Amino acid sequence: MSAVRPAVEVETQIDVASIRRDFPILSQEVNGKPLVYLDNAASSQRPQAVIDAVSAYYERDHANVHRGVHTLSQRATDAYEGARDIVRNFLNARDTKEIVFVRGTTEAINLVAQSYARPRLKPGDEILISALEHHANIVPWQLVCEQTGARLRVIPIDRRGEVQFDAFERLLNANTKLLALAHVSNALGTIVPVEQYIARAKALGVPVLLDGAQAIPHGQVDVRALDCDFYCFSAHKMCGPTGIGVLYGRRELLEAMPPWQGGGDMILTVSFEKTTYNQLPWKFEAGTPHISGAIGLAAAIRYLQQVGMERIARYEHQLLEYATARLESVPGLKIIGTASNKAAVVSFTLEGVHPHDIGTILDTEGVAIRTGHHCAMPVMEFFEIPATARASMSFYNTFEEIDRLVAALERTRSLLA
Repeated sequence: MSAVRPAVEVETQIDVASIRRDFPILSQEVNGKPLVYLDNAASSQRPQAVIDAVSAYYERDHANVHRGVHTLSQRATDAYEGARDIVRNFLNARDTKEIVFVRGTTEAINLVAQSYARPRLKPGDEILISALEHHANIVPWQLVCEQTGARLRVIPIDRRGEVQFDAFERLLNANTKLLALAHVSNALGTIVPVEQYIARAKALGVPVLLDGAQAIPHGQVDVRALDCDFYCFSAHKMCGPTGIGVLYGRRELLEAMPPWQGGGDMILTVSFEKTTYNQLPWKFEAGTPHISGAIGLAAAIRYLQQVGMERIARYEHQLLEYATARLESVPGLKIIGTASNKAAVVSFTLEGVHPHDIGTILDTEGVAIRTGHHCAMPVMEFFEIPATARASMSFYNTFEEIDRLVAALERTRSLLA
């Protein structure tokens, strides 16, 4: 793999210098050095357009939604519901009724676990997940299995960090009631070929949930083309605010699911004898929603679409190739997760140096990465390591920043290895 920067080719596709000017946080110094932010899998940064959209809402339009006849409430409602339609279009969903606003991917998965799975499961039923999953796509299913007597079964991965399709086919059976998979691994960057898993599951009538938290920032997602039943993601991974996310669900499934939280706005009528629930999607949105978060998410989607999701995917792939080659040149460095198809994530260890020490020393050089188990402890156990250092890239990162990461790792190795 070549470590030569493909600068001329890439710059004709994406104007990185101009994009970086849209992100005010990237212009600062950390510990006297220009910031190199390579922790995008944990949370991406926000462009000025998103900051401005949220600020404008609070400055001019703030009021509660759905409940007022006055002008501010109507403007807030229009912006909030307008954001829902922007998400629908972004995912190519059929109907805004299929778009449920939640706090994030974790809440979306818990909603499906408790509202869809729990009422349907019985002892002997099985839920399938993979060994790549984030804790958010493990623990909710463990809870629902404890509640129902169902069984959680795990599709193994190989040493490259790829889910084993043959093993999946052996595990899939008449007792399988749900398949829940990460679209992209947060710990390793593996892009799971979910289309073939979905097709095989659907042949047996098994519904499929995809954890799209790590996939949604890196390329176009079309839920109808995927043919999944549920798709979950968080805004803060894709240049939007924290505390807001989306559950996409097929309308016919959502219609049949009971609310999982009760309160205001998810009801039509309430008496002490009986409550009539609201229509989709509001029956799943109890209480005052994260209005500014939805508006910020819509602004983030508009920004990403303006840059172009296909261009983002191409550029980030070139960043990944360059970073992989440069990191492989560092003595004692081992990349964990070498799948043939990856997002712009590189997890690694450095011989003789704990990942936490790597992160601490890199911070003194102004380089921000993530260290630890990345909420994927079973992945770490599989590779027989306590943790990794993880550099995760976005479309506003540069080849020069990767060079600075490598230089900082060389300094770390000289100090500690």
